[in-house]
Amino acid sequence: MPLKTIRDFDPKSKRILLRVDFNVPIDENGEIQDDSRMIKALPTILYLLERGGRLIIMSHLGRPEGDVKEELRLTKVAEHLSKLLKKPVQKMNDCIGMEVANTVATMRDGEIMMLENTRFYPGEEANDEQFTHQLASLGDIYVNDGFGVSHRSHASTYGIATILPAYAGFLIEKEILALEPLITNPEQPFTVIIGGAKIKDKIALIEQFIPKAKHILIGGGLANTFLAALGKEVGHSLYEKDKLDLAKTLLAKTVTPDQIVLPTDIVTAKEISNNAETDCVSVDSVPSNTKILDIGPETIEAFSNIISTSKTILWNGPLGLTEYTPFQNGTRTTAHAVSESKATTVIGGGDTSEVLKTLGFKEGDFSHVSTGGGASLEFLSGKKLPGIEILST
Repeated sequence: MPLKTIRDFDPKSKRILLRVDFNVPIDENGEIQDDSRMIKALPTILYLLERGGRLIIMSHLGRPEGDVKEELRLTKVAEHLSKLLKKPVQKMNDCIGMEVANTVATMRDGEIMMLENTRFYPGEEANDEQFTHQLASLGDIYVNDGFGVSHRSHASTYGIATILPAYAGFLIEKEILALEPLITNPEQPFTVIIGGAKIKDKIALIEQFIPKAKHILIGGGLANTFLAALGKEVGHSLYEKDKLDLAKTLLAKTVTPDQIVLPTDIVTAKEISNNAETDCVSVDSVPSNTKILDIGPETIEAFSNIISTSKTILWNGPLGLTEYTPFQNGTRTTAHAVSESKATTVIGGGDTSEVLKTLGFKEGDFSHVSTGGGASLEFLSGKKLPGIEILST
């Protein structure tokens, strides 16, 4: 997908409205727990500032749902960005209005400002025309570098791009360059690893890759629904009873009989806790009073063997209930196999990247770790992202 990028205009003396995804985790003391999203936006920010742009940053934080929530102000975010850039970042207490407009008018080349949480206004998520025009009036140029919010048709992710000349930042460009080849022409053998809890969230992803992937490895709660669809006992496990026919339909669509690879052994427990007593059993021997909570060693070995011969790997969703130590082994061991693979390895963002970070893996262990949870899932499923489509040439 050819994009108009920030290389395509001269930033000097331009008021540039830059949408980023600085929806970072903040603890009860207001301290930022993970600044990786901010760090990934720095190349775009520095490029525009070093070339004399007057940078006006927009972001949301949390879900204020159109109300001002003091704990969701971007003050701490602006302070942290200032530390990362080693230069002042002026923080406004609003994102529209005369005070903001007057301050923008006094900006000089190479200066940077951060507006207040755009979602303090209902007009943001509603893509309200008046609110959109108020935001757009602050800038000459619009740049989107928030891939994680580009599946939303909000004022700051889409609406402004219909009013001002619009361009993609380096982060969005990097995401598209990494993800698009998986859809158009992945190097074979191509393996897709899909986990997580619900089949409804992954239907489109599975359907998208059945014609393209040599293997689709399925774990997590998602696998339970497939196993139940095949008539296996799943005990008290999490699965979707109303999606059993759908699971059967997806299995019937496969190109080869072994294309979708399900667990053959699993880890069970009667309770979910860090001290749970676990057992490893065949999927044909699950006790009715237990829950399936991870994949077993036989399955891990099968997955690892497939991974070792792959040229391209996409992973979306944990393979067990990784919030608890006894059920982390499947995801951890599979992650080791993926990280040691010589393949191009893409982690689909969201829960997957967070889990792998918790388990001790670094971004450098993989070819690409997406910054978009829902956005990357929708893009890989073949859906059009409004915030990206409007930037295409």
